Amino acid sequence: MGLKGHLVWDKRKREEIEEFSNEYKKFIEFAKIERLAISYFEELLRKSGFIRIDEVTDVEDQVYLVNRNKSLVAIKGNIENGVNFVAAHVDSPRLDLRTYPLYEEADIALAKTHYYGGVKKYQWFSLPLALVGVVVKEDGQKIDVCIGCDDKDPVFVLPDLLPHLDKEDNKVSEHFKAEKMNIILGSIPLQGEENEPVKKNVLKLLKDKYNIDEEDFVSADLELVPALKPRDVGIDSSFIGAYGHDDKICAYEGVMALL
Repeated sequence: MGLKGHLVWDKRKREEIEEFSNEYKKFIEFAKIERLAISYFEELLRKSGFIRIDEVTDVEDQVYLVNRNKSLVAIKGNIENGVNFVAAHVDSPRLDLRTYPLYEEADIALAKTHYYGGVKKYQWFSLPLALVGVVVKEDGQKIDVCIGCDDKDPVFVLPDLLPHLDKEDNKVSEHFKAEKMNIILGSIPLQGEENEPVKKNVLKLLKDKYNIDEEDFVSADLELVPALKPRDVGIDSSFIGAYGHDDKICAYEGVMALL
């Protein structure tokens, strides 16, 4: 009489499950932000014969539309027999850089952020973070940014409490405030500079390595996300630990079902 659930392990071979899971792990590692998720999906759609709707020259039954590189609609078949919708979102809780983020305090260069989505603030302190997104220069040039994505890259971090000095104070809500969620950028001063020498050294590095000036942050879309790779979880490796499951896992399954 009652509803009885079924385990995928009873319905599918382990090899099938592992193959699907491994492909998903490749996706979730790459798709750290919306732009990258949409880019990944667009490549999958094109490989499966889908055509971008603004490139269509004749009647097609597999088309897709990308909106501002942050959302996507894919359509397959015709509407004679009705329409089925599958929807999911590809944004996840994160930290965004503010418009004018850089400053120096106590001989340390930092950057101001504001949180997006259901961020549990205390979980983000001392977590290695990658800076991912795009910078648009004054001349229209777009610079893709992914600092912390490669194992050789530096990462960023929100400074946490000292475990010994702060051991008597357990008021988490007072310490982990949104206005304190500022990432550490560096501590080496630029030689010969007296005013904000550490911040100026950070700006010099950004210019030399990435061709990014301070004013470019005004027209940038930069997000801070955990710089962690997907890992199997459990002694039987039956879970996947990764950033962005909510709700990229549903988006991935939806696209794969459509293909």
